[in-house]
Amino acid sequence: MSVSHATFNVQSDRRPTFEDVTGRVEDALVKSGIRNGILLVYSQHTTCSVLIQEASDDADYWGTELLMQDLVTILEGLVPTCRTEGQYHHPGPKHIQAALGRDELPAWSLNTDAHLRSVIMGRSQSIPVVDGAMALGDFGRIYFADFDQTRARERTVRVQIVGE
Repeated sequence: MSVSHATFNVQSDRRPTFEDVTGRVEDALVKSGIRNGILLVYSQHTTCSVLIQEASDDADYWGTELLMQDLVTILEGLVPTCRTEGQYHHPGPKHIQAALGRDELPAWSLNTDAHLRSVIMGRSQSIPVVDGAMALGDFGRIYFADFDQTRARERTVRVQIVGE
């Protein structure tokens, strides 16, 4: 049995960002040489998720695929965007103090909605690998989602493949 690790970066924006990372994950699979096993795509960031969905083909004026924008709309109804201090219990005074110690702006902690959305959507996806290909189905695509709207950042996507 072999294990392969790969990472690559995704740039987020100051709005929910969805990046189709299917091609980069496929590249990691090819480089691994593993033909049969399981592939994990993981976000180490607590405001991000990994999703499997079909491509929408259409996008809004910001470049967000319409299916992903529909997801944002639904999540906004479940977990409204954090716009003011005190809207959610988190962040509390101790968290803000800790953030200041890390040279973070207090406003960057107003991302409770992103943390909750990540919990709902999940931070990883496991995909079977059969005969050197991911079993995503006819329309499956892998998306890295960043729900944090407080600042644009570079994010790391992790891929681990186990098999033979």
